[in-house]
Amino acid sequence: MKKTAGLTAWISAAALALTACGDDARVDQSERPVAAPDAAASSQTSETAVLTEVKDAARDPFWNNATIYFMLPDRFHNGNPDNDLSYGRKDDAAHLRGFKGGDLRGVIQKLEEGYFSDLGVDAIWMSPIVENVHGYDEGDKRTYAFHGYWPKDWTAVDANFGTESDLAELVEVAHSKGVRILLDVIINHTGPVTSEDPLWPSDWVRTNPQCDWSSFAQNVECALTENLPDILTESEKPVELPPQLTEKWQREGRLEQEVAELDAFFERTGYPRAPKYYIVKWLTDWVREYGVDGFRVDTVKHVEPEIWAVLKKEASIALSDWKARNQGQKLDDRDFFMVGEVYHYGVNDFASSDGRFYDYGDRKVDFFNYGFDSLINMGFAAHATQDMESIFREYSNTLHQGALKDVSVLNYLGSHDDQNSFDRERKQVKTAALKLMLAPGAAQIYYGDEVARPMIDDQAYGDASMRVPMDWASLQQTQTQEILQHWQKLGQFRQSHMAVGAGVHKQLNEKPYVFTRTLEDDRVMVALDMPKGEKSLTAAGVFAEGTLVKDYYSGVEARVEDGTLSFDTKFDTLLLGVEQSSQLSAR
Repeated sequence: MKKTAGLTAWISAAALALTACGDDARVDQSERPVAAPDAAASSQTSETAVLTEVKDAARDPFWNNATIYFMLPDRFHNGNPDNDLSYGRKDDAAHLRGFKGGDLRGVIQKLEEGYFSDLGVDAIWMSPIVENVHGYDEGDKRTYAFHGYWPKDWTAVDANFGTESDLAELVEVAHSKGVRILLDVIINHTGPVTSEDPLWPSDWVRTNPQCDWSSFAQNVECALTENLPDILTESEKPVELPPQLTEKWQREGRLEQEVAELDAFFERTGYPRAPKYYIVKWLTDWVREYGVDGFRVDTVKHVEPEIWAVLKKEASIALSDWKARNQGQKLDDRDFFMVGEVYHYGVNDFASSDGRFYDYGDRKVDFFNYGFDSLINMGFAAHATQDMESIFREYSNTLHQGALKDVSVLNYLGSHDDQNSFDRERKQVKTAALKLMLAPGAAQIYYGDEVARPMIDDQAYGDASMRVPMDWASLQQTQTQEILQHWQKLGQFRQSHMAVGAGVHKQLNEKPYVFTRTLEDDRVMVALDMPKGEKSLTAAGVFAEGTLVKDYYSGVEARVEDGTLSFDTKFDTLLLGVEQSSQLSAR
């Protein structure tokens, strides 16, 4: 990482502090390494061990209600055509399996244009932007690392996406717009071996056996695919840096700096120089240097859970340090946020879920106990086939008084690797948006959901079909504009009232469908399938007599008279709330 003065100064200060400490000096508790229990600690059906102090997500409704925009930067917007093919990469990939030019500069441009603000986005989650393998893999036809999930060097931004300066600018611009940045991070594996990218040393990775998913060990101590080397995350044995990294850093003129920083990190923390701790150091540097607000963690269930608690601990320390040095750039004093991808985990015991636990068959793990504030709810895409009241009632009960009380989940309709994404044919675009954006829990917009970007490409192989680039020209079409406006209204409503995602649900009427959400003093009412033109509904028990209420769908306001709200709008939807009525702020 070509770090600026901030991190270098921090490392120097840390080294001086360590030098000044004698053998009997006390280490602050926040600086102690997380104690890793033996393997049995995470194997019990009734797991109770908490390895780190984790603030319950429910205490901060922001992340329970947040709207998070997930993108593959390469497929979003090309802001700098000069970096479209870096490191000698070629335009010879299979259909949709090579780089298409999207980059950090493109994200910055859309931030500056207000695209995310208009959509009510609270945070942007980007697929990994660290330097990926330079060559291609033939496992699923000729594929380059456009998706970012094949790391080569955790300390550098991939040149196809831009530079560290671009990342610094992106975070700064996002924060100026009230938008947080989540980086997608990987500890489980390196990128595949290619003609340009050699295998890492045997004390860092394994290439066999391949996982057969039959047990905890067959998810964790194995390679996910034939050519995806698996980091030896169970190891506590010190190892040397891989020669391909030291040689690379030597060529780039930063070997001495990187080694010095690693020395300081391991001396401060006391962690052994095992592979996973190197990667924790490299990942949390992005937080300490640039003020990244959180992580989306990849392949969570394929790694021993203890390391995620360590990652959360070190990232929290790093963000606190960044905020102390950048008082003018921080958005607030919220803690570092971490959401995990546990494939087949979801609400209402979806697939391999058992309440808070993920069930490996021979072992159950509660990942919320290992640093995660939230988990991606992979069940929502399946549950979205149900009617709204069934979804909303069950989710509210589960999140407020059921198995997931006091934790957070992130719902989604579509994803980059879920072949069972909801409405891939884009035949229910407006209804799908209502179900996602009005559901209890946080909402993930997969890039292009808001403009009905195609999720099927018959020429593409496998999951590439779900990674079609954004077609910005489509916004010139009236139909696309109407779809986007629909999403924008829902997003602005969520952002204005945390009760939408974090509040308790109550149905008031079946036809037309009317419900409320309540979070402390914040109350909202939603009415769907109302008549267009003049319409009225009972507000008693929700909004007090004489209260001025805004419809966030049309922008029209009305006052409660005789317990009734009356509107005259051209829409059949009402999204009602008292503007700025609550002290709870999404910003």
